[in-house]
Amino acid sequence: MSSLDDVARRDGWRCWVCDEPVDAGRSVNDPRGPSVDSRTADKKAKVAERLAHRACNTRKGAVKVVIAWPEHLHVVEPAPLITVAERLERKGGRELVARCPSEKDAQAAADWLVDRFSRLVPGLPVTASVDVGGGQYLVALAAGRR
Repeated sequence: MSSLDDVARRDGWRCWVCDEPVDAGRSVNDPRGPSVDSRTADKKAKVAERLAHRACNTRKGAVKVVIAWPEHLHVVEPAPLITVAERLERKGGRELVARCPSEKDAQAAADWLVDRFSRLVPGLPVTASVDVGGGQYLVALAAGRR
């Protein structure tokens, strides 16, 4: 098991679940304090441990984690990002993740996704593309196998 400081530095002191900063000065017993989330149940995971707030880590043990799409993005039928991340990490390939009403909205979603996936699945090279289809803009993520 890695030390909390090593995992936190690697993850940039950001919670992998909520993507909010984790305060290094808080107690590990505080709900917003740092904790190490072990992925021992996922034998194929490339990163065995990730940083999470104590409350986020505890809550994910009771319910399946859902990575929220930001409210400022205009997306239709957004894909569940944990499922997308697991598939891309395991198989690589390309996956459609959202539809958007404008090219500007689609590009904003694509940019956010690449940034978010850099922390959600560290070390997995993810790219996003915007394709026109049926009067709307489709956002796709692609990743090679690691």
